[in-house]
Amino acid sequence: MRCHIVPPHMLERIAREADDPAIRGRARRTLALTSAQFAERRTAAAAAPSPSEDFVPKRTINDAGHLETLPGRTVRAEGAPATGDATADRAYDWLGATFDFFEAVYRRDSIDGAGLPMISTVHYGAGYDNAFWNGEQMVYGDGDGVLFTDFTGPLDVTGHELVHGVTQYAANLEYYGQSGALNESVSDVFGSLVKQWHLGHGADQADWLIGEGLLASGVNGVALRSMKEPGTAYDDPQLGKDPQPAHMDHYVDTYRDNGGVHINSGIPNRAFFLAATAIGGNAWQKAGLIWYDTLTAGSLAADVDFAGFAAATVTAATARYGAGSAEAEAVSRAWTGVGVSLGANETQ
Repeated sequence: MRCHIVPPHMLERIAREADDPAIRGRARRTLALTSAQFAERRTAAAAAPSPSEDFVPKRTINDAGHLETLPGRTVRAEGAPATGDATADRAYDWLGATFDFFEAVYRRDSIDGAGLPMISTVHYGAGYDNAFWNGEQMVYGDGDGVLFTDFTGPLDVTGHELVHGVTQYAANLEYYGQSGALNESVSDVFGSLVKQWHLGHGADQADWLIGEGLLASGVNGVALRSMKEPGTAYDDPQLGKDPQPAHMDHYVDTYRDNGGVHINSGIPNRAFFLAATAIGGNAWQKAGLIWYDTLTAGSLAADVDFAGFAAATVTAATARYGAGSAEAEAVSRAWTGVGVSLGANETQ
């Protein structure tokens, strides 16, 4: 599974509308690489190895040297000193922060729950405007410096992409339509929670933005997505306007972007925001635990739709906190608040 942080609709707009021909060319190249990577996509998750008792990260940072060959030259291994390359060292630190979050909050040992080594490649391509999880490792572009900055910058970008790996091992949600939008949303949820935990921000303090700081100076926008207010993250002549809906009334039926996985993820994103802020406190605790229980219960169908996932979160909240509990009620209201009925898995 290969999942990218920058959605194709944004890159397509850049390829058409960017002022600088070089930026338009980079966007086309990024789209071409993205298409090639999806063509190779594996849909089956690998079998998890035997559980490890020692929760210690096993990080390796590689440098692609601005080529498009993976994994590149190893520049830092676990426990080695900083390289002096800020990009490589940030990648190392953010892998560690994500590992620490899942260990401390959910007692999960790395991406697969069994100590999987965490591998990243930095300096991928020339001005590559994306970051992705390819089913085995993280890959970061440096950005073009005009529309996007270094993709190792925001912690939640790393968290988002690594959680695609968590989903791959825990539920292997199909990357198309509503299950694909849920796959993207789960990565946004836990990417945001990694950042909130790292900063010590409660639900009422969090910015609920994905990729804050990734848009370069001069771009009219604050992030790639807003979980609090989907559709408001950017509105720029070169990027276009954020197309995410916040409610099922505005669900986007499209064949593009694997059935709109980066667009319609705004609906479950908003549902999590509503649940987390209604429950209050630190969002990674109760609300995050409910979503984590749902993801890892082993009961989700690979093609689960929004209604099926919503019902599963209410079931998880009820199992944790009791029928009629404030937590279960908050989760139920959150889904109805975005127009999702709490039914069983339905045909998308």
